[in-house]
Amino acid sequence: MTMTTATATALKRLPVIDSHTAGEPTRVVLEGGPDLGSGPLSERAKRFRQEHDHFRSAVVNEPRGSDVLVAALMVPPHDPDCAFGVIFFNNVGILGMCGHGTIGLMATLAHVGKIQPGPCRIDTPVGPVTAELLADGRVSVRNVPSWRKDAGVTVQVPGLGPVTGDVAWGGNWFFLVTSPTPALDLSHVETLTSQAWAVRQAVNAAGWPEVDHVEFFGPPGDAGNHSRNFVLCPGKAYDRSPCGNGTSAKVACLAADGKLAAGAVWRQESILGTVFEAGYETGADGGRIDPVITGRAWITAESTLIFDPTDPFLNGIRTAD
Repeated sequence: MTMTTATATALKRLPVIDSHTAGEPTRVVLEGGPDLGSGPLSERAKRFRQEHDHFRSAVVNEPRGSDVLVAALMVPPHDPDCAFGVIFFNNVGILGMCGHGTIGLMATLAHVGKIQPGPCRIDTPVGPVTAELLADGRVSVRNVPSWRKDAGVTVQVPGLGPVTGDVAWGGNWFFLVTSPTPALDLSHVETLTSQAWAVRQAVNAAGWPEVDHVEFFGPPGDAGNHSRNFVLCPGKAYDRSPCGNGTSAKVACLAADGKLAAGAVWRQESILGTVFEAGYETGADGGRIDPVITGRAWITAESTLIFDPTDPFLNGIRTAD
């Protein structure tokens, strides 16, 4: 049931479970993925990227997936304290961590009877995370240590002029725009996408090539929340959820500015109006914090992907980064 370069036609069927976390989809491959060998997940993720990219594309890209889809490949953990291992991937490549995807993964594991309410450790390419299935069905994820690398960075963006923001790590690299603050609603998604893409290119060119996510902020639609965001992911699809990693990066910046105390709650609203509750515990390493993101996922499908060896798009329709 494994798909390799030499034996791609041997794979006919792959069972998957789909969910959405606050609107953002996750597709979990519980078994049947490529043999990535052993060792740290960072090494296996590199092997996945270099030797099995066709599998990634076949699972998440059209015609079986879409640009917005994030998938989770279950693998044996390397860290002995972890119950599961996972490598997340999307329409253009491998992700270090994925907050909404971890919530979706936990909902899937509960759905198939592999976990009960309570905490469990999950190994990822950027380090272990602790996720807890709560009694009410929500999931809390203690993400990897997060921090702000650079504050108040200003870049010149064609069509926008000067744009200022922070470069921060929340499991992936983000540029969090502090100025300007565009209108954040669904009617402006096309404009927001093109603007965020232009910001990313300018930030990369200005000396931060590692940044692959851009996050805009504005006032919330619900006065009970603190902020609304729009997050553009590496493959040019916007995050329907408030973005677990993006919210982790936001909390790290708030902590660095003294605007959010350890243990306090930040309610981050997505462009759809869905909400993650976020907070943090003070990390052990200087300015790094341990963010905690809480949200909920819903199972949407149990299905089997079919791979016909005569299909010209057996390995998906690839998109360019």
